[in-house]
Amino acid sequence: MAFVLKATTLSSSSSSSPAVQSSWPIHRPAAAVAMSPGRTAVKVRAVAATPPPAAPAPAKPAGRRCLPVSQTMSRLKAKGKTAFIPYITAGDPDLATTAEALQLLDACGADVIELGLPFSDPYADGPVIQASSARALAGGATLDGVLEMLKEVTPELSCPVVLFSYFNPIVRRGQAKFTAAAKEAGVHGLIVPDLPYVAACTLRSEAMNNLELVLLTTPATPEQRMKEITKASAGFIYLVSVNGVTGPRANVNPRVQSLIQEVKQVTEKPVAVGFGISKPEHVKQIAEWGADGVIIGSAMVKQLGEAPSPKEGLKRLEAYARSMKSALP
Repeated sequence: MAFVLKATTLSSSSSSSPAVQSSWPIHRPAAAVAMSPGRTAVKVRAVAATPPPAAPAPAKPAGRRCLPVSQTMSRLKAKGKTAFIPYITAGDPDLATTAEALQLLDACGADVIELGLPFSDPYADGPVIQASSARALAGGATLDGVLEMLKEVTPELSCPVVLFSYFNPIVRRGQAKFTAAAKEAGVHGLIVPDLPYVAACTLRSEAMNNLELVLLTTPATPEQRMKEITKASAGFIYLVSVNGVTGPRANVNPRVQSLIQEVKQVTEKPVAVGFGISKPEHVKQIAEWGADGVIIGSAMVKQLGEAPSPKEGLKRLEAYARSMKSALP
């Protein structure tokens, strides 16, 4: 599969990959000779050569004009489709590869893409994503670098991007500044796994004019709190399938089936299930249980980040993404 990346200038802290240079044809002036009748002298005047008509550019996906997360999920739900929501870590192994991976996942049929912002203490994540964040940070990935990369890539995508960030980087930047910068970069939604419930209202208010704030509910969430979360969440409800950290499991928690129904009894919003999903039979089972979306994180990250080279990682990611997508109705 071929990928076309736009020329980009990232901050030095974002990526060490050189920007792609475009070669443009140079049209040189042509000389025209004018002869006066009965004279041998010639006058030479420069005439600008008329360039050949440019070939029409191929139509591009809507990019930033694509549907918001909530509309994307609701339309799929109305059609009886289950959303395919892959997750990767920004900057692992580098931002140039992340840019290609985003376009690849879009081409593989991703309905929404979760992009993880690397963080030094990702305590809600398991070993795979922790190692991925460490590699990205060691490679120089920064918030500003990630956002600059997204500015270049999101116009090429036909699906919305949801940024997955811990609360600390948001507080450091300032909630209003963070959400505004993310929106400017083409991000559509935000997931904050460690967002304190008491802070959710403030962040939701700041995000309202910029991003759709997706909230999480878990098997341990009390019923009344779950109702409040489903009411406040935008885009979809993120149902965590297990208590604990992210990471592949051998089997899907059988309680997920009843959890999906419990959430659906109190909301019409789409429900997407994440954590521990790594096999085609997992996504098929969760879809049959009534989930409106399936989120695959650690297994995606492993394909890309643990390959011997970025090229091989993209190849593995594509094969894996297509196998997971094909298992969904």
